[in-house]
Amino acid sequence: MELSERKKKILKAVIEEYVETAEPVGSKTLSQKYDLDCSSATIRNELADLSAQGYLEQPHTSAGRIPTAAGYRLYVNELMREKTVTEVEAAHIDTNLNVQSRDLDKLMGSIGRLASDMTSYPAVAIAASPATIKRFDLIYVDTNTFIVVVLLSTNIVRNKLCRLPFSFEEALLRRLSALFNTCFTNIGEDDITPQLISSTERAAGDVMGLCSVIAQFAIETLTEARSGEAVISGEANLLKQPEFRDPEKAHRVINYLTDAGNLRQIHSQPRVGDVRVVIGPENATEELKDSSVVMAFYDAGDGMQGIIGVVGPTRMDYSSVAAKLSYIAANLSRQLGSGAAMPGFDKLMIKGD
Repeated sequence: MELSERKKKILKAVIEEYVETAEPVGSKTLSQKYDLDCSSATIRNELADLSAQGYLEQPHTSAGRIPTAAGYRLYVNELMREKTVTEVEAAHIDTNLNVQSRDLDKLMGSIGRLASDMTSYPAVAIAASPATIKRFDLIYVDTNTFIVVVLLSTNIVRNKLCRLPFSFEEALLRRLSALFNTCFTNIGEDDITPQLISSTERAAGDVMGLCSVIAQFAIETLTEARSGEAVISGEANLLKQPEFRDPEKAHRVINYLTDAGNLRQIHSQPRVGDVRVVIGPENATEELKDSSVVMAFYDAGDGMQGIIGVVGPTRMDYSSVAAKLSYIAANLSRQLGSGAAMPGFDKLMIKGD
């Protein structure tokens, strides 16, 4: 059922008051603080209707109303006022968004900290990179153990301790190190074929399978780099929200978001420049059912897409958060990629798009 303009105006006032105070909103507060052009009795009736229609709920019989997920969704889609960053906020972002670092982990950390600082919510930054391996180091520990260290083209270092159920000589590891640095550098994971592994085994005289162990780690590392890694910043900001005073609840949310694949599953086919808002139960996963996620997508260069997002309670200032993430994403696209224009709210995506 289409809501009347008066109901929409009252719903908008309830949501904005609740976002500001985190307290249930009553008719007295609305009549005193907002120009709704109707009596307190009419406001009470409209609040009751909005509750019956599923846009508001009443935590306790004597309490005021708070928005439901459906109320927030209508607000995001139709009612909220478009905001832009202030000149001071824009200058702060421009000054602190340093993309000069070649270290992807440090860059994502810098982006996440900036987004968390600007929104006061935990932030997640992801940039997938079509990396290759620049160098292999194979470190002999003992007759059953070695460490494989790889340096990626993004200057990220990954390593793995390998314990084997058989003995091998250090000379074999030296031969494999030379061959891997000759044959396995500057190629993608699809180029690490069974044929390449077999020829390397023959060249090194490896009959025990060390080559396969090293090659498998290289494939896993390159695949992980291509899908991206989530870097979380500002986790403590979640505990400042009344809805997340339980540390265990906050921990479940943060732990879920540390997996880049989980964040990518929240969206569906977004474009660079889009902003996506997913509210409470619209999140399919149990960990996020009481949270909202706002994400902006940017061009990370080389045909790759990056994500910068924040997570917080459903009682979130969506317009302000979306504006700040949009500005950060547009700035990143200009510096890293094709320079996508900053989106307007006509590109604000909702669950299911």
